[in-house]
Amino acid sequence: MPAYKRILLKLSGEALMGDDAFGINRATIVRMVKEIQEVTTLGCEVAVVIGGGNIFRGVAGGSVGMDRATADYMGMLATVMNSLALADTMRQEGMTARVMSAINIEQVVEPYVRPKALQYLEEGKVVIFAAGTGNPFFTTDTAAALRGAEIGAEIMLKATKVDGVYTADPKKDPSATRYATITFDEALIKNLQVLDATAFALCRDQNLPLKVFSIFKPGALKRVVQGADEGTLVHV
Repeated sequence: MPAYKRILLKLSGEALMGDDAFGINRATIVRMVKEIQEVTTLGCEVAVVIGGGNIFRGVAGGSVGMDRATADYMGMLATVMNSLALADTMRQEGMTARVMSAINIEQVVEPYVRPKALQYLEEGKVVIFAAGTGNPFFTTDTAAALRGAEIGAEIMLKATKVDGVYTADPKKDPSATRYATITFDEALIKNLQVLDATAFALCRDQNLPLKVFSIFKPGALKRVVQGADEGTLVHV
């Protein structure tokens, strides 16, 4: 039995690159989808928000000096591309996924409508939320916190390169230790960069716990969903 009935999984676009400089690494996306599939077979309802850094990084040089809002809209479109790739990989693995976009591109993906998203989740479909919040100046972390609160997720899972929140940067400080649990207020006081400030405040205010774990650790997602001591739990 899963410890959580409904989760919001936040994936970074960079996680899809694998060892590539940018773009989508086929083996990496297939492995991630299989990890998500393991969780759905436990009976857990899964919604996903994915970033666009892997695609936008490829054009980031051209965005220097660009209007911030324009650059943000480009980033949102990159998340739509990632969402389509993720959904199609899920289809190939025998799963059913629905992509819902905060920006209307109806020939490509359906618009985000909350009751429809809830219906899909209840039907056991994986829902992938694309295009962030649909607004510039907000990160995909904020989009994940917002959608997590809207769909009544029991926890937001932030999949990163590190297996939790540490007292210091483990790459720079070998004596850094991982927190098993920490409160939002403690993380704020210690200035631990867990999420951006807006996403962090939203999680705290909506009492949406956050689990930070490594997506590169095989089976970590399943262990998190089963309530094992994996990663770091940030709570009120």
